[in-house]
Amino acid sequence: MTGARADELSRLAGLHGVAVSYSPAPDRTVTVPAPAVVAALNALGVDASTPRAVRAALTARERELRERLLPPTVVHWAGDPRDPAALAALPPGTRVRVETEEGEAREATAPGAPGEGAYGSTGREQESYGSRGRGQEPYDAGPDPRSYPVAAPLVAGLPFGVHRVTALAPDGRTGHTHLVVAPDRLPAPRGRSYGLLVQLYSLLSRRSWGMGDLGDLAELAGWAGRVAGAGFVQVNPLHSAVPGVPADPSPYRPSSRRFPDPVHLRVEDVPEYAYAEDRERLDALLERAARLRAAVLDKGALIDRDAVWELKREALETVLAVPLAPGRQAAYDAFRAAHGQALDDHATYYALAETHGPDWTAWPDGLRDPRSEATARARTGLADRVAFHTRLAWLTDGQLRAAQRVAREAGMPVGIVHDLAVGVHPGGADAWAQQDVFAAGMSVGAPPDAFNARGQDWGLPPWRPDRLAATGYAPYRDLLRALFRYAGALRIDHVMGLFRLWWVPRGSAPTEGTYVHYDAEAMLALLALEAGRAGAVVIGEDLGTVEPGVRETLQRRGVLGTSVLWFERDWTGDGRPLPPERWRADCLATATTHDLPPTAARLTGDHVELRDRLGLLTRPAAEERAEAVADAAEWLALLGSLGLVDRTAAGPPGTAEEAEVRAVHRFLLRTPARLIGVWLPDGVGDRRPQNLPGTCAEYPNWRLPIADGAGRPVPLEELTAAPRLRALLEVFAQLRDG
Repeated sequence: MTGARADELSRLAGLHGVAVSYSPAPDRTVTVPAPAVVAALNALGVDASTPRAVRAALTARERELRERLLPPTVVHWAGDPRDPAALAALPPGTRVRVETEEGEAREATAPGAPGEGAYGSTGREQESYGSRGRGQEPYDAGPDPRSYPVAAPLVAGLPFGVHRVTALAPDGRTGHTHLVVAPDRLPAPRGRSYGLLVQLYSLLSRRSWGMGDLGDLAELAGWAGRVAGAGFVQVNPLHSAVPGVPADPSPYRPSSRRFPDPVHLRVEDVPEYAYAEDRERLDALLERAARLRAAVLDKGALIDRDAVWELKREALETVLAVPLAPGRQAAYDAFRAAHGQALDDHATYYALAETHGPDWTAWPDGLRDPRSEATARARTGLADRVAFHTRLAWLTDGQLRAAQRVAREAGMPVGIVHDLAVGVHPGGADAWAQQDVFAAGMSVGAPPDAFNARGQDWGLPPWRPDRLAATGYAPYRDLLRALFRYAGALRIDHVMGLFRLWWVPRGSAPTEGTYVHYDAEAMLALLALEAGRAGAVVIGEDLGTVEPGVRETLQRRGVLGTSVLWFERDWTGDGRPLPPERWRADCLATATTHDLPPTAARLTGDHVELRDRLGLLTRPAAEERAEAVADAAEWLALLGSLGLVDRTAAGPPGTAEEAEVRAVHRFLLRTPARLIGVWLPDGVGDRRPQNLPGTCAEYPNWRLPIADGAGRPVPLEELTAAPRLRALLEVFAQLRDG
């Protein structure tokens, strides 16, 4: 590529948010391969295949930006007394009309010159979250904009929300934008608390059907809140899975993020279950479910999600044949109205998948388009199946909201923390229904780093930032609103994706990708808006390589970070473990995660032996073991110096290990972290990770029940009575009693 063409391509890429280089470290810059830049631009609808095409696209983009009256989305933070720059820059005399989210309207004229006057306006004054918080406690939105000693700008008095702005300039140009008016910060946790982290499928009780369900979640939350004084329970993503057998067991590769998976339903808790007529059939299914449960808990079998869903689907076919009572019918109708076309599309996808398979890209031509006549005809012909899947979405939503009610009634200030996956399966429901906002031919991943020299390709199609902005981020807003219906807090996996994502062209290695930037201000403003309306806390998973300024921006807006003990070292100094007083306060602090070894395995080095057995080590086993031993020794030395563990104490086998695990959590309590998470399997000595990155068939990822140190599954009833777990949670007695 010649220098001139490279410069033009670089300018074109920059105007569309596509990176031509990135810095994995402050002292290192990596140039992105030109084909990756061209592919990313192509996925954004920009032809950069030839030098002539690049020049034409560059000219067109520069003209568009020069002549554009307004960008597609504009943000106003409530605490800023000024109009957003895009509105303040409108030509003098421009007529502006604002239609609020509530349907009210106001009009104004841009002043003739700076300071010459102010927008004249009519409309309601800005509301507080105390009057709009859906029954939650009032949220402090910060200073009232009316208190600033400036002339009232256009945005003064606008309520929080996403409003439609139309501008007509004196030269005849017309512009439209979505104006997001958001609180300055997201809701903060009320006080300091600790909670339990668990993969729901692994939490079997003696009542579940072979995997943990929403009934188990409610039971755990009720016990943890009332008995253990916990403030929250965090679970894995409960998004809808891609249908079919075998289903992808990973909760981080869902079919839909907007609607939950009915495999988590407690069938007996569906009110219509009591009135189903075919009791013989249901009793037979209960017996089969008992055998499936016993195989996992008593015989060491892996969790079989497909078998569980087969039984539940058959039972729900019978249960959903029962007509809804009037009150239930009204609630169902309200749910359908609230979710509208998105729910209809979701249910239609699952109905079509029953006939044509789960990958919509392999369906007959007409059915690949959710708005085609063929799809409309199929939707009508499959009306009973569409209704079935619509009811499932409603029932699952209801049990999720019930679990959150149980948690709050048990005294939890936060309740259930739900997990938002970074993307969706390319063949699933969301990718089918929202084809216009996904980047065709691209996949989300990560560039090479110190932990993975080959980079990563997660196989998830990214949202197009330009299409999101053009819709006022409607898919993103609807997703957040759906999740906040039942979440006391939301954990966002790979929260850096609000700023940029690594796009990998289909068929290319992960190293051959590039970063594409998103409007982080708009993404954060909408997050603040919807979290504020719900009174919910947001936690961002910000582990790994993070672009400079991202953590600071998230903190400024009230998004909590994630700090994991083993990664908290003085990386800019001597590299030693970071003492507790130097940890950040605005975070969820934990000892481990679902992708890491449990604490006991980390302390003993068992995780190295596991990876060695599976052939996953990239260095000689002796080197890996030595490094793991040294790492644990450094942390234990710090714990000992702080008086948190007595390694000389005598006792039965396992006593020292339990003391060290408790010491790790005493250390977390010493940090200023607002939230502290306890990996529930640590409470019974489990040594197996729930997910071992880099494996597929080699390791049973996402299929293990919680077990003790010997690998014996521990059901919920035994778990809550386990002396080891109770002793561990007693570490946090001061939070409970305070």
